[in-house]
Amino acid sequence: MQRTGASDKTADNEFDEEYTRFKTLEKKAEKLSKETKGYLDSIRGMTGAQMRIAQTIEQFYDDRNPMGPAGTEYKRVVEKLDTETKTELDAAFRATTMEPFGRFCSYFPEVNEAVKRRQKKLLDYDTARSKVRKLIDKPSEDPQRLPFAEQEANMAREMYENINSILINDLPKVVELRVPYLDPSFEALIKCQMQFAQTSYEQLEGIRHQFPPEDDNDRRIDDILQQMRGLSICGNF
Repeated sequence: MQRTGASDKTADNEFDEEYTRFKTLEKKAEKLSKETKGYLDSIRGMTGAQMRIAQTIEQFYDDRNPMGPAGTEYKRVVEKLDTETKTELDAAFRATTMEPFGRFCSYFPEVNEAVKRRQKKLLDYDTARSKVRKLIDKPSEDPQRLPFAEQEANMAREMYENINSILINDLPKVVELRVPYLDPSFEALIKCQMQFAQTSYEQLEGIRHQFPPEDDNDRRIDDILQQMRGLSICGNF
């Protein structure tokens, strides 16, 4: 801790360094909390879109169409995936990932409030020291003013140094706790993603046998497109 220039402004490089590290953590953690919520919203959006697609596709088929059963089964599968996402994945993801990240971020406002209190005590201290310096440079006719000002400056210094020491001691601990705190949630995030992907694959794989081989599918598409190009309405009139 040192004075800078002649303005009685206190500089504390150690605090500045730790506070910068904390603000970096705060920014990254809040972004992570926001992105995890966005991930869950995206999964919900995707399963909802799948369900709407399935409902529309089903309307293209009837019982006479060979692909009718596949359309019906696809609708059943994606509706099940949508329900499981809302009931199982949603709850697990919230409990193991979103809520822990949110609780971690909830402590940041308290730290910032402590920093604001430190800043106020620092301002009080610098103001008291400036008053003492002015009385030394230009003595007052009242001999008691300087001792009283010095006493006030000492009290302000003690109050500032107390909260400053607490922050310098605790800020690194907050930063270091990020790893053991976030590790379990990160692991849970990966497991939730794996479970969703695996369940989706297994459910959709179960209806693949109802579709023709890929080579046959490509030929069928080419045949249909060729027939469409031959229609008068498609530009041949």
